[in-house]
Formats: sequence, C-alpha cells, structure tokens
Amino acid sequence: MRKKLIAGGVFAVALALTAGGTATAQQFSAAPAATGGPTVKNACAQVRAAGHMSCFAQVRTDIKQARRAPGAAPSGYGPAELQAAYQLKADGGAGQTIAVTESGDYPSLKADLAAYRKQFGLPAGDVQIVNEDGQESPLPAADPDWAVETALDVDMIAATAPNAKILVVEAKQASTDDLGKAVDTAVKLGAKFVSNSWGGDESEGGAGDAHFNHPGVAITASSGDNGYGASWPASSPYAVGVGGTTLKNSGGSYTETAWKGAGSGCSSYAAKPAFQTAATGCDKKAIADVSAVADPATGVAVYDTFQQSGWQVVGGTSASSPIIASVYADAGTPGAQDWPAQYPWSHTDQLTDVTSGSNGSCDTKQWCNAGTGWDGPTGLGTPKGTGAFTK
Repeated sequence: MRKKLIAGGVFAVALALTAGGTATAQQFSAAPAATGGPTVKNACAQVRAAGHMSCFAQVRTDIKQARRAPGAAPSGYGPAELQAAYQLKADGGAGQTIAVTESGDYPSLKADLAAYRKQFGLPAGDVQIVNEDGQESPLPAADPDWAVETALDVDMIAATAPNAKILVVEAKQASTDDLGKAVDTAVKLGAKFVSNSWGGDESEGGAGDAHFNHPGVAITASSGDNGYGASWPASSPYAVGVGGTTLKNSGGSYTETAWKGAGSGCSSYAAKPAFQTAATGCDKKAIADVSAVADPATGVAVYDTFQQSGWQVVGGTSASSPIIASVYADAGTPGAQDWPAQYPWSHTDQLTDVTSGSNGSCDTKQWCNAGTGWDGPTGLGTPKGTGAFTK
C-alpha cells in the first residue's frame, strides 16, 4: 500500500549538517547495491544454544561510506524519511523514557549518538546507561558486535521519538536470564516502553515470560530475521511481536511489502491472547502484531565508531522493534493496568495494511504471506501516525 506525505512538518529529504553547521537537504534513494544485490552480515553470532539469545541487526557490507564529502548525507534512511513514512511528528517522545536491552557495553555510545543527532539536526536528547542491576558502574565488558545492535536501537529511537529520554540497560551476557533481568530493571527505573531487538528458540518461553509481565508498559520484541518460524520473546503473550517490511521511497511516496527475512508464525506454547481477534488461523499467540522497516536493502543509517568505521546501513527486525517502541512513546503513556500489545488490535484502521510479499512457505497461508488484514510477516500493518498505539 502506498503512503503519501502528510502536512505539518515531515519531509521527504534528509537534513545533513555541513562542517559549519548549516543544514542542507538531500533526497534519499534506496542505498546502492553491489552487482547481484546487496550483501549483508549478521552483527551478532547466531547462537542456538539453550539459554542464549542473538541480536537481529544485519549490516550492509557492500556500502563503504566512512569517508564522505563534507555535508553529505549518509546512505540509508534517516529521521526525516522515517517520520514521513510513518506519519510521525518531528518533536515526538517528550516526557517519555524508552529503554533498550542489550548485551555488553558500547563505550562510544554517547559520542556516537550525539554525532547521529547532529548529522540530522535532532535535539541533543538525554541518554542514561546502566548495567542489568540498574547501576551506572560497573558496566559489563565491551562487545563490539552487540555495539552495532545498540547503535541501531538508540539511533532509531532518536529518529522516531527525538525528544524521548533513552535508557540503555546492558546485560552481562546474552543469556535469557541476564537480558530478562535487564527488562525488569528498565521497568523498575521508570521506562514505560522497552525494546528488545534479540531473540532465540521458543523453548525459552514460559519461565522467561515472567520478565515481560509488566502491565502498563509497552514491551516490543523483534520477530527475527530468518523468515518463517516463531522466535521468543516475540512469541511471548506479554510482548508486542514486531515484524519487518521492505520500505521504498519514490519521490516522497512510501510503499511497503513484507520483508523475506521477517520472522512469523504461530507459537507452539503461548496461549492465544484475547485481543488477537483477527483471523490468524492460529489457536495460540500469532506473530507478528505490527511491523516496520527491516529489510537491509532499504535499511537505515546508523553511526558506530566502536571498532567500526562510522556510518553504516543496517536492517533486520532489530530496526523495527525500537521504531515501534518509539511510536508507542509518541502516542503517550499507556494505562497503568493496560496491556499495550492489544492497542493496535483495537485500531486497525489507524495502520497501513501491508498486502504483498512473503517470508517463506507454510501450510497456513497468512502465517508467511502478506495479504489483506493480519498476516505473519507484517502483523496488522505499519504505523499511520500514532492512533493505533494508544487506548
């Protein structure tokens, strides 16, 4: 489905700052691909061991942009395009705290996030970094692979909820227990929105779900990057499972299709939430609930200098989860006893239905093929403003 730009402060161009601080507008087109199509790598090792999780960031390897001309915009979608595509205000997130849960420390986070904000003319913002116990020191050992994930998460929040405070909770390791504890800590410190761009085998569900049982908090989880197949915690009955799309911009008009890598399906363990009223064909928790851009071929601009070259183009459902968490924050604080995962199911007219594309083959068509109404790869659709993300 095609999206048009809305009036009132969203633009089809990215703002690039020259060395002297002057903003220049540059039209963004999908990042150039190498012959034969874009090439990507997983930022994190794809761990399959019990009790361990993988991040879902995918980095384009066919784009080299460490040295750019002064004032040139980096490749990849920036804040202006994302705000335009999803009809978000340029001053969203005021008064809200959005948390991200990560594994390991990212030493240059604050400096890199400041550079990202400066590049695109965003407000300075506020970011706090704590360990899984909620303390600012000591932070866990640095992890350059997860640092790419963290850079993606915080940059997407800055892009789509520019005035929100960002809380980064760093787990000791990428285990179910440590990352789950990070979620609990984020909520304890006051975050009403928690993004989790990681996942693993559904067998981690059940006991691990206790970490996501927080009424009044919107907790988003990436559906995964391996195509059709359920991933936890996106399959948790308490989480908003976030799928992925391919987002194309043609002269300021946006079109989305299901991304072939987006995880989807029917949980094998989680009971069907009462709010999942659409025809999912699933008698348990259906994945995903909603979606946003994830395809690295139409990826987002990310800035990371910790053992990286700086600007990168990154995708994966690791991008879509913090975007959706930000849209919830833009919509306002959830009701204290609400389950925010149910909001989109009550406001499907406030979403853009994604009706084409597939992430694989499956016996139940809508679990892996986009179509009218709910489908696995894209859920109920993508944001059309914030109306679907409030009570």
